[in-house]
Formats: sequence, C-alpha cells, structure tokens
Amino acid sequence: MLYQAYQFQSDLMSPLRLMAQHLGASLWLDKTERSLVRRISAANEVISRMRLTHARPAYGITSVTVRGEEVPVTQETVLSEPFGTLLHFRKAHTGGEPHPPVLLVAPLSGHFATLLRETARTLLQDHDVYITDWHNARDVPLRKGAFALDDYIDHMIRFLAAIGPGAHVVAVCQPCVAALAATAIMAEDDHPAQPLSLTLMAGPVDCRVNPTAVNTLAIGKPIEWFEKNLISHVPLPHAGFMRRVYPGFVQLTAFMSMNPERHKQAFRHMYEHLVEGEVEQARTIQNFYDEYLAVNDLPAEFYLETVEKVFQTFDLARGVLSYRGRTVNPAAIRRTALFTVEGERDDICSVGQTVAAHDLCPSIRPYLKTHHVQTGVGHYGVFSGKKWNQQIYPRVREVIHASMG
Repeated sequence: MLYQAYQFQSDLMSPLRLMAQHLGASLWLDKTERSLVRRISAANEVISRMRLTHARPAYGITSVTVRGEEVPVTQETVLSEPFGTLLHFRKAHTGGEPHPPVLLVAPLSGHFATLLRETARTLLQDHDVYITDWHNARDVPLRKGAFALDDYIDHMIRFLAAIGPGAHVVAVCQPCVAALAATAIMAEDDHPAQPLSLTLMAGPVDCRVNPTAVNTLAIGKPIEWFEKNLISHVPLPHAGFMRRVYPGFVQLTAFMSMNPERHKQAFRHMYEHLVEGEVEQARTIQNFYDEYLAVNDLPAEFYLETVEKVFQTFDLARGVLSYRGRTVNPAAIRRTALFTVEGERDDICSVGQTVAAHDLCPSIRPYLKTHHVQTGVGHYGVFSGKKWNQQIYPRVREVIHASMG
C-alpha cells in the first residue's frame, strides 16, 4: 500500500506543480527591483522544483579537456541488460598513447548513476571511462526475473569481460563490497579481464568499524522488519507492475531526514537568490536538487541482501560471503593493485570501514596497496567537489597509471 499511496499523492499534486512551473516561467521578472511579481515567480519556481522524478537525468558530458585540447565525448551502449547498461563515454581520438580503460561502478542505492557525473568527467581527462548505468527497477517487467547481490556481481564480471583485459575499477560507496567480491572471483578463476587496479572509495567493507547512524539503524531491526515495512509492489501504470522494490522515495526520505534543516535552508536560499535576481547561484541549487530528487527504485532482493549481508552480518569482513554457492575469497587477489579512499567527516561510511579491505587481501604485495584519508570532506566530497578534483583524483590517477605495466 505504501507505493500506491505515494503514487496517488504524486498524481494528485502533479497538476499543482505543473501550474506552478508554467506560472513561474511566464511571469515577468523585474531585473532592477524586488517586485511582488518577482516574489510570486520565485515562489512558484521553488514549488515546481519540490518534486521527485523517476527517470535518469542526462549525464551532460559532451566534451572534456585532454592535454589542453577540448575533445568531443559521445555516449555509447556497450552491453545492455534488463537491470543495467554498460555505458561508454567515447572520446574522439587525439593521438598519443591510448588512455587506460576504467569501469566506474555506481551505487544502486536510490539514485541514478548520474550522481557520479563529476567523477566520470574528471576521470575522462586521463582515462577511457565506462560506467554501470543502473536502471529503475519499477521500469523492468516482472518477466525479466529477480536481481540480487549475486546478480550485481555477475554484472560487474560481464561488464569487465566486455571491456576486455587491462581495465581498472573505481567503485564508489555501496558497490565496494560487490567490486571486491567480483575481483576476488575473477582472480580465483584466473579470468583474463580481472582488473589491474581496484579503487574503493567510501565503501562499507566492514561496518563493524566505527559505526555510523546508518549502521546503527541497519542493525536496530531484524531483516524481517525491513521486508515488511519498506518493501512495496510497483503499482500501475509502470512497466514493472507487481515487482517487489525498495522505493527510491523511501531511501531519499531517510537521507533527507538525517539533516532536514540543511534542505529547508537550501530551498530558502534558492528563493532568495531568485528574488534578488542571482540566477547563477539559484541554478547551482536547482541543478543539485534536479539530481538529488531523481529517485531510482531498488529490486527488493538486492536491497534486502545488501542490508543483511553488508550491514547486519558483515559477511565479506567475516569471510563468509557467498557467491553462486562459493565462498568469496579476497586472499585470491594477487595481481590487482588496491587503493582505498575515505573522508575524514564521512557520516555515512566512516573512517576505517573501507581501509578494512587491505586486511582481507593478504596476497596483494604491500607496494601494491595504498590508502588515503581526505581531510575536511564528508561522504560526497570523496568523489565530487574541489578536494576530489585537486587532491583525491591525482592519487587515483597515479595508482591506475602505475599499475599498467
């Protein structure tokens, strides 16, 4: 009933938001004074922005600067599966040595892979970038079957095989567990496409370490509670009708409830910027919330297994994580360089949880292991913003390029 109630409310509010959108756009904005008309227009613009969307926003990466030259970028589908696409940001050839291929592994946690837009754009300067473009589960017909943690690992292995030998992996947040597991499976099988380097950024490898409020919430209830209270069936008219999902709007509500004042203040600032005619400042906030309020439903099987195995029973960290009936053995990883990154102020995946990967991989030689704690950043600052671009990314690039030989 939860999803049906949400859908009913969304349908009910849609005409109001549409009216506010048209009214905000059509009203004349006085450029020289704070007129009543401008206030009304700004209020309508804010109202129209306070909505959830369920389609992936555009990546908007059309060019990148390579060796001081602006190079066109196009998107191409390399491999398409019902629940995800391997997307390639193809750069026009500029001569010189080819850039190393990198698979950017995006979280499947309520938002679309476009949340890593800036991460991908930065990586494109020196790398040939692919991304795991996860689909909205509510748009996947029931006949396509289930999608669980094993399927996520399967996708990573298939995607790396499609890219071919010599690729590198950069996993952000939630998929660090699956990325480490996939690398271990490929190493144990001596798969030719096992990655040359594995970068894990702000991921919950061992949530027993320095637990956050997110970790405490996960262990506060049995998994049956999560299934009973947070899983819903997709309603009509969506293609995934009757599929069991963890709705993206539930995840977003949980995230926003962690710091509601910050979001209230952001929308207040958007209104004030519009009233003052500060269009660029308002657009920065609008762009963020266009992305943040685009929600992606998770397949129920994947969500429940992630909560249980990653956040409740810590299977990978305890050495009991299974994949297709086999125990995942990170000690099988020998030739892949390992780089872990954590944010000093990360309140979602705290310091210590990602670096735990090093202890799980004793067969990787010490000189192939690197760790970095970035001061002054929270969770999102690990993969976006000034410190990502200026301090973290150079370390990532160094690890990738050093492990190419």
